[in-house]
Amino acid sequence: MTDASNDPITMEIIQNSLQATADEMFAAMRKTAMSSIIYEVLDMGTGILDAKGRIASSGAGIPAFIGVLDKAVQVIVEKFSNEGDIEPGDVFTTNDPYYGGVTHLNDIIVAMPVFADGHIIAWTANIAHNSDVGGKSPGSLSADANEIFQEGLRLPAIKIISCGNPIKPVFDILMVNSRMPDFIEGDVWAAIASVRIGAKRLEDIAEKYSARTFELAMSSFMDFGEQVSLAELAKLPHGTFELTEEQDDGRFYKVKVTISDDEFIVDLRDNPDQDPGPTNTSRDGVMVCAQMIFKSLTDPYSPCNEGSFRPIRLLTREGSVFHAREPAPIGFYFETEVRVYDLIWRCLAKQVPERLAAGHFSSICGTFIGGPHPDTGRHYTIIEPEVGGWGAADGSDGNSAIFSGFHGETYNCPAEISEARNGLFVDRMELNEEPGGEGRWTGGKGIRLEYRIRSDGCFLTAGYTRSKILPWSLEGGNEGTPNYVRVLKTDGSSERYSFVSGLTVNKDDVIRIVTGAGGGLGSPADRDRDAVKNDIRNGYITKERAEKIYGPID
Repeated sequence: MTDASNDPITMEIIQNSLQATADEMFAAMRKTAMSSIIYEVLDMGTGILDAKGRIASSGAGIPAFIGVLDKAVQVIVEKFSNEGDIEPGDVFTTNDPYYGGVTHLNDIIVAMPVFADGHIIAWTANIAHNSDVGGKSPGSLSADANEIFQEGLRLPAIKIISCGNPIKPVFDILMVNSRMPDFIEGDVWAAIASVRIGAKRLEDIAEKYSARTFELAMSSFMDFGEQVSLAELAKLPHGTFELTEEQDDGRFYKVKVTISDDEFIVDLRDNPDQDPGPTNTSRDGVMVCAQMIFKSLTDPYSPCNEGSFRPIRLLTREGSVFHAREPAPIGFYFETEVRVYDLIWRCLAKQVPERLAAGHFSSICGTFIGGPHPDTGRHYTIIEPEVGGWGAADGSDGNSAIFSGFHGETYNCPAEISEARNGLFVDRMELNEEPGGEGRWTGGKGIRLEYRIRSDGCFLTAGYTRSKILPWSLEGGNEGTPNYVRVLKTDGSSERYSFVSGLTVNKDDVIRIVTGAGGGLGSPADRDRDAVKNDIRNGYITKERAEKIYGPID
């Protein structure tokens, strides 16, 4: 063991080792999880926290998930603050937004303390979406829930493993409350394996360089993160910027952002009261939204840590839709948070056009399909976030078929996996050619995805926004197109939905998912004619429609 607390090279080696450890945790969880939402879609995240629960390094995964881990661990640290409450080998879990869970009950967080020299020097933690945690509806999400008790089993920051030994009654409770008990057991053990391998790596680092050096390296890098953020903050336009935007349900959301040399203040106090349904979010969840936009505006390419976000000050009103009070339901939190994320983005887009593009489809488009598998009779639930079109930027068209900015580093589930694991067929997945998003620079395309159900008595639950209020454009471009679900019945009837809960679908019914195009930037009249011809060749637009928008094309 060496002590190199004053050596900057050693500090950098330790920091890079933290990043490598977080990435190894991610790989371990991906390789051992049972649910395709984890091992294919990568609806998960990993991170390393210091002894106080401050984020020190993050692995891959959803940015909005990484921002949850520090808030969850801080609740665990506070709850188990008495001497002897936390021992080597312990593992903790939470999923409750009112007890450190931040998101909704499907997202289970697992955290483990790391000891060296007889005290805690760090925590390893991860989060992943679990297919079913009980509640009134399969998949644990219900658009008509009016209290959190209907949304599933609540784990209010509890110990799940004590001194290396599983607490069997906790696992029994987890499994008996799930419609997919073997899946939840397998996925939770994958999470435990992940934090354990992370803890072992950190213990080795501390043994090699000393616990004191290890802790100093984390602290110094957080201070460095703050310095970088402040330096970039000083370059942004200063002042107070405001935006009011109508939502699909007719309500209006408001944001006020104040930027100075040393603060980035996001004021969301003047917003509607919390909803009686499940489209609320926690204050911590809104903080994650502010953190993601702030990181994009300041230093988007370097790793983030607690210091990166010290300049942020968030103002909310308890009892509002952005700071729900227990026991408000919160299952569809993701659609409310992506609205906050996009609200702040739109508020600042004209101030920093070189950093922020026009509006994208801006929805998680969470789609939940399940029922009895026609081959085995076993219950299945497919959980799919969807890809869509991004907005145009100054000098470039928007990307097509990409996850929302809020959702981050995830993948759509391959058709082969969906068909092998679930009771449905994937009939098609193609770009959505609905007109919209045109401009000098055009918005990217969304998709059209069709699932055909293979057995009777199945269900569809979905929650989409940007279904009525379209992705916004900039500088005279055209707005994007809507997100929605259309159910095509075998009797020839069809219905369009944006929010639907537990809708019965039967054999050979088709669920058509349509995601939107991003907004355009600049007048369509200014689009380069060669680019228009290329759009026609690629099938993005018909020649007839192109000539209506852009004029005659040779």
